[in-house]
Amino acid sequence: MKKSIPLLFCLLIIISCGSSVNSPIQDTPQQIATSQYTTTTNGVQVHDITVGAGNITQPGRLLTVHYTGWLESGIKFDSSLDRNDPFQFVLDGGRVIPGWEEGVSGMRIGGHRQLIIPPALAYGANGSGSTIPPNATLIFEIELINIQ
Repeated sequence: MKKSIPLLFCLLIIISCGSSVNSPIQDTPQQIATSQYTTTTNGVQVHDITVGAGNITQPGRLLTVHYTGWLESGIKFDSSLDRNDPFQFVLDGGRVIPGWEEGVSGMRIGGHRQLIIPPALAYGANGSGSTIPPNATLIFEIELINIQ
C-alpha cells in the first residue's frame, strides 16, 4: 500500500499535465513557420489553421467570431473565449482595426485563422490604453462562428 501512494501521486501529476484538445484557440499563439503565411497587399500576414466549410465572409455582413489577441512578446491582451462571449462586427463596417477587416476577408464559417497585424493596421503610434503599447505588432487567432 505504501508503494502505491507515490505511484498514484505520480500518475495524477502526469494526467493533470495533459492539454485540452477541445479548445481551438490556445493560451499562447501557435508557432507557425513564416513560410506558411500569405501576406496581403497592406502587410497583414494570414495563415489558415483550419479552413472552414461554411459560407464565405462578405462586406456588409454581420460576423460572429471568437478571438484571442497577443502582443509579439506572447502576452495575451484580450480573448472573447475567456469571457465566453463571442464578438460580433459588420465586415468593412469600421468597428474593428483595419488589420482585422483585411485578415478575416475570405474566411469561411468554421475557419480558424492566425493573423499577424503590423502596427499601421492596428493601433499605430498611439497604442491602446495601457494594454497595447505604441507601434505594437499584434497576433490574433480568430474562429469564424457565424455569418448573418
